[in-house]
Amino acid sequence: MNVVAVIGNVAAQPELRYTPAGKAVCSFRLAVSRPGGEQADFFTIVAWERQAEVCNEYLTIGRRVGVEGRLHHSTWEADEKRRSKVEIIAHRVQLLGAPRRVEDGTELPAETSPEGTSEASPGAHDAHEAPAELVPA
Repeated sequence: MNVVAVIGNVAAQPELRYTPAGKAVCSFRLAVSRPGGEQADFFTIVAWERQAEVCNEYLTIGRRVGVEGRLHHSTWEADEKRRSKVEIIAHRVQLLGAPRRVEDGTELPAETSPEGTSEASPGAHDAHEAPAELVPA
């Protein structure tokens, strides 16, 4: 079974591109804290089609999200060296609270309740906010 679930903060602006066939694909880096919180692991998340477009529109650096998906390993040759990477192909991306801003406009990670969801009531969000659960793949 190839299933992975991670919760972390967006570490780089999402990059949206389109395949030659016209399918949207969005990738972004997610920082996931290790136990103890002093170190983090960074994962590349890849979302496809409508979910890719929504991720590109609503995800910003520092935004706390949960991702469910599967691991994808790929290898290739470059400069006569064998290269490889592991990515998480997202099946579900969920926003876990609104980003906080400091006076200079910088976003900080969202505060979350102990259950890992926003303190706001379910489904409550303003007109500029994406729904808590982004479009499934």
